[in-house]
Amino acid sequence: MTLIAYGLNHLTAPVALREQVAIADDQLTDALHELRAQPGIEEALILSTCNRTELYCSVAAGAEDTPADWLHERHCLAPGRLDDFLQRWREQDAVRHLFRVSAGLESMVLGEPQILGQIKDAYQHAHQAQTLNITLERLLQHTFAVAKRVRTDTRIGAQPVSMAYTAVRLAERLFTDIAHAQVLLIGAGETIELAARHLTERKVARLVVANRTMGNALAVVQRTGGLAVPLSDLPAQLAAADIVISSTASHAPIIDRGMVQQALARRRHRPMFMVDLAVPRDIAPDVAELRDVFLYGIDDLHQVMDEGKRARQAAAQEAQTLIELQVERFQA
Repeated sequence: MTLIAYGLNHLTAPVALREQVAIADDQLTDALHELRAQPGIEEALILSTCNRTELYCSVAAGAEDTPADWLHERHCLAPGRLDDFLQRWREQDAVRHLFRVSAGLESMVLGEPQILGQIKDAYQHAHQAQTLNITLERLLQHTFAVAKRVRTDTRIGAQPVSMAYTAVRLAERLFTDIAHAQVLLIGAGETIELAARHLTERKVARLVVANRTMGNALAVVQRTGGLAVPLSDLPAQLAAADIVISSTASHAPIIDRGMVQQALARRRHRPMFMVDLAVPRDIAPDVAELRDVFLYGIDDLHQVMDEGKRARQAAAQEAQTLIELQVERFQA
């Protein structure tokens, strides 16, 4: 058996392509079963986040291309469509890559801590789908240990950052006083809760969390403060919002150009700052064409100043040395 991994990410593919191959949580079990059922694939793990979709497989001889072929077929893409964007790692390189991903060394924001939780979620899905065996099970357990070691033995996490924090920092740069802003958060996952915490610390004038499942929105505001509303209230809430941050698991945009045009008219074209942290995107791209709207997508955030980056880069060098040692131990 050969350990093989394929993936595309924020460095190799634009968000328009990443959203085409993203696999939502509610699709993961079926996707894992499909991938595992392909000829020659003995084990399978799928990691799909806003910044990356990666497949880790243990494959028989002659099946090393099968995971990439399956990714094309599942998303109805012409053969070879992803060739210029898809990376491949084999054996030791696949081990090294997953270790680096788990430590936040491959993240858009260097050292961000959320990726380890996302890998653990991917592991749980694969475990429940029974698509793991000796090779991937051992790799994942070693990955969790390496990530913990990197966090404790280096300063990569000394100044924790996240996409949510970056979005809030960008908003602070665009608003003279963010404390006067009315904010709408859409979704109820970890990213939105992190954003809510950062905004509550900054004492924004009004914080609203909208979500399809009211119970989840209520759970967020109980922990962070703010008002929970159903997603059906979105048009009215948009009209009041100076800042909108969205991160849901929707398969299609939930905010279109017409909805934002109506909101702008109701707010007499006072500017709106919008950040879409979802993949697939929550906000239709053509919303960016509207006057008085400042829309930032996930690929725009790397241009925002990354505070503490120099310190984390030094820590990343230490982390890489540690990872190389652990790769050797895993392969031994």
